[in-house]
Parts: sequence; structure tokens; C-alpha cells
Amino acid sequence: MRVSAVILSFNSARYLAKCVDSLAAELSRSGEPNEIWVVENGSTDGSVAELRRLEAKYPDLVHGIYCERNTGTTVSRNMALRRSSGRYILILDSDVEVPIGTVDHLIGVADADPKRGIVAPRLIYPDGRPQLSTDVFPTLGRKLRRFLSLRSLEAALRPPDPSGGVVAVDYAISAFWLFRRDVLDRVGPLDERIFYSPEDVDYCLRVWQAGYSVVYDPSVHAIHDAQEIGRGAKRPSFTWRHAKGLAYLFAKHRYALGRTRLYRRLGRSVAAAEARPG
Repeated sequence: MRVSAVILSFNSARYLAKCVDSLAAELSRSGEPNEIWVVENGSTDGSVAELRRLEAKYPDLVHGIYCERNTGTTVSRNMALRRSSGRYILILDSDVEVPIGTVDHLIGVADADPKRGIVAPRLIYPDGRPQLSTDVFPTLGRKLRRFLSLRSLEAALRPPDPSGGVVAVDYAISAFWLFRRDVLDRVGPLDERIFYSPEDVDYCLRVWQAGYSVVYDPSVHAIHDAQEIGRGAKRPSFTWRHAKGLAYLFAKHRYALGRTRLYRRLGRSVAAAEARPG
């Protein structure tokens, strides 16, 4: 098995087919067997029927895992990771569309250096606007600013330099990750004590702690029609769980207000970390 893709679906009926169809077209180019695991996380909007249709459309490729209730982002993804057998693992949100060539390119990036752990592409909104998909490890201040002013932060992003090569970043959001099997074997599964966010920050921290890096490649992109269910007052239960997860993250990794000691423990240069890409 070449690629095991893990897609998390929660009330994603309007997005899921575009995600799976684009990924199926990309994976079919390799000529090797691949698998797509879609974890249906207790949706109430027709996502179950849509996933059943996609399983019938791609019987040798798409495999559904059906949860009766929402188990969050870690328990659900771990269900699929335990079933996966690919040499490469692809973590995707259901609202991502994968352009042709993106996965193959990122596999090449990962294989070019055995110390590269997670590899992430540039993410853009459907209208072409850039997303702040990589960032420094959050402090309380940075997280509050990101929560309240994400759009202004994204508006200030520098245009990417596709010719500049890959860049090491503190973390990339888990809407699109690619990594080799050895990374999963060494780092382990997602931390299930986090229900919803910041499981991506925690996992990237653990990747760095295991001696790998997290890298961003602006020369390829994916389209992320971000649902952002935990932002604002639309779903206060998710916002509350996000806050609990953040408190847990700070306690687990022993930082909250500043990153200097954290960087020292990781052997990561403060200057290099804060010169993050736009």
C-alpha cells in the first residue's frame, strides 16, 4: 500500500465528494494500491449517505468508519490510523480539495530528507486568498490574537516564494499533513486527551521532540474551504473544548507565555522559528 489517507467528516455533506473525488484522481496516478479511510463522526446533515455513495463509487479505495457520536479529532483519526497500512500517511480535512500533483510532490519532499517529519503544502481559500496554515507554537497572546483577528493576520501575509524551497515551521494545521510510516511508528498516535484542537500543535511538537522537523512547501497548494467550527459563537461547545485543549497543551509541554525555553528543549533556534513563512 502506497498512501493511506485519513479524512475526518463531521457534517461535511457539501464538501466530502469534492475532497474524495480530487484525492482519488490524484492517487490513481501512481499505479500502486492506495486507501482512503473516511471517519464519519456522528454527522446529522446527510454525510452518512454521501459516504455510502462514495464507498460504492470507489469500492477498492474508500473505506468508511461510522461513529454514532462526535468523538472529536483525535479518537476518530486514530481509528483510521490503526487500520492504515500505507508507506505514507495523509491526514486531510473533508473540506480540502487536492490538486493533481500535490501528493506526489510532497512524497518527494518527505523522501528527500529522512529527518523531515510532517510535510505540508500552502493552503488557500476557494477564492485564492492565502490561509495562515503554519505558525509559531501558540502562546496565550498569540492564540487570542489568532482567534480574534485571523482575517487581518491572513491579509498581512507575504506572497509565497515558490522558488525558495521548503521551510521548517513550528507547526502546520492538520487540514493537510503528509508523513512517512516511520514518523507515525516513532511519534505514535494523536493524543486522545485532546478532543478538538490544538491536537495539531501537540503532534507537531512531538514530531520535533522525536528528532524530525515540520516543513512547509509553498510551491504546491491545496484548496481549503475552512469550516472553522470552533471559531466564534456558532458552536460554543467546540470553543470551550478548544480552550480546554489549549490549557492541556500548555501544561503538558510546560509553557504558556513564552517559547524560549520550549525552543531550547527542542534544540530549535528562536530566530529561525520566528522567521516563519507567509
